[in-house]
Amino acid sequence: MTHDPLSDVLRSVRLCGAVFYHVSCRDEWVAETPPGSVLSSAVMPGAEHLMAYHMVAKGGGWAAMGGLPPVRLAAGDIVMFPHGDAHVLSSAPNMAVAPRDAEWVIETRNDPKPIPIGLLHGVFKPGFSMPAQEAETVIICGFIGCDLRPFNPLIAALPRMLHLPAGGSGAWMAPVLLHAATESNERRAGSAAVLERVSEMVFVDAARRYLESLPDDASGWLAALRDRHVGRAIHLMHERPADPWTIDELGRQVGLSRSALHERFVELTGHPPMQYLTHWRMQCGARLLREGRETVATIALEVGYESEAAFARAFKRLVGQPPAAWRRGQRVAV
Repeated sequence: MTHDPLSDVLRSVRLCGAVFYHVSCRDEWVAETPPGSVLSSAVMPGAEHLMAYHMVAKGGGWAAMGGLPPVRLAAGDIVMFPHGDAHVLSSAPNMAVAPRDAEWVIETRNDPKPIPIGLLHGVFKPGFSMPAQEAETVIICGFIGCDLRPFNPLIAALPRMLHLPAGGSGAWMAPVLLHAATESNERRAGSAAVLERVSEMVFVDAARRYLESLPDDASGWLAALRDRHVGRAIHLMHERPADPWTIDELGRQVGLSRSALHERFVELTGHPPMQYLTHWRMQCGARLLREGRETVATIALEVGYESEAAFARAFKRLVGQPPAAWRRGQRVAV
């Protein structure tokens, strides 16, 4: 099987998605989404990291967050906040929004999704379903959860606000998401599961489109995947994490000297190659601990460690807990 490091990471970090809100707007409107860390316990309990995304089904508006210029949104656009930052959606740029606590989010967390919200004349009306023909703008809002530990290089490689315009290679995504949300409103059997899967697809598509849009001089983990030498080295470590890799052997395999590979790898990923290998082995080990029943000693061998003790030391250093204790905690959380 041909390994694709991006797919490897996406499979290993437990993506989970949900569409939560169907927002209908008219006249002047503005709404703030609190940070993912504030909402996660209500929206997606157990998720280590929470990202929000919004798809404009009708009309348009603006997305903004601290430290970045506002971005104009048109029908079919998707905007995502991969780092879980607080942000504002509004009918015009630079609109002030009154602080709003998340109590109503907690109170409605078990309600059928998506939950209707009305924004009209500056008033926020949760539970209000505006007739489609009366709404000037309609926005589908969702969340995506994932793990950050032991190792998730993808999140850090994505921008704080990711705008995905309608059309191009992602033109199929908005109609699929809208169809899934419409089905859910009609309470069709299985619609909740469809919404979850489509939300996960939104994130996967966003990562792929961002990767394809990177300039040639970009840095970061996604840029590293495209680099002829570093990308090949990452591919080899993902394909065979248990092999006794050395930087000399990696360099030989990818056609660079050890010093040149080290320098290029650090420049793009921020990690030396052997540190990256350790982190990836821990991520592979975490997945085996969570999903399988093998002993810690067996898992240690499967990810390239000759002893359980060496694996346990490396795992605790990165995760903060020994493998067995971490496994018990994961199963209690589930």
